[in-house]
Amino acid sequence: MKLIKEFKEFAVKGNMVDMAIGIIIGASFNKVIDVLAKQVMLPPLSLLSKGSNFQNQKLVLREAVTNPEGTVTIEEVAIAYGRLFEVFLDFIIIAFTVFIVVKFMNRLKTKAQDVKDKTVVTPKDIELLSDLKSLMKEQNELLKTASKKAS
Repeated sequence: MKLIKEFKEFAVKGNMVDMAIGIIIGASFNKVIDVLAKQVMLPPLSLLSKGSNFQNQKLVLREAVTNPEGTVTIEEVAIAYGRLFEVFLDFIIIAFTVFIVVKFMNRLKTKAQDVKDKTVVTPKDIELLSDLKSLMKEQNELLKTASKKAS
């Protein structure tokens, strides 16, 4: 029963919903990046490599050996660097996109935390902290004035 109560508290706090939204957006984002890399960026790059698909690029260390019937007796040994290049390109695209999104979000966050900027709604906690800071500054000035008069 305690486990159900804890799960209910977890779900109500919004952690589960936020996590689910993040997973759904991440899966969709992965599909977009996959198409961008494989269908938009790699085809022009493959022209530089004699028109072959990057995924098929490899460095053959030992050719496959076949018997007279045509069956493979010894498998080919190769380093498939083309797939590595594709994955690396995916990583670069994802890293750059995440960088741009985080930079944009930080700019919005900084703007929202500026109490003096009235074009953006300031979160209540930031507003309260700003008011508290102003009151403390005012109180310190009053205490300084009172101590100077007493001297």
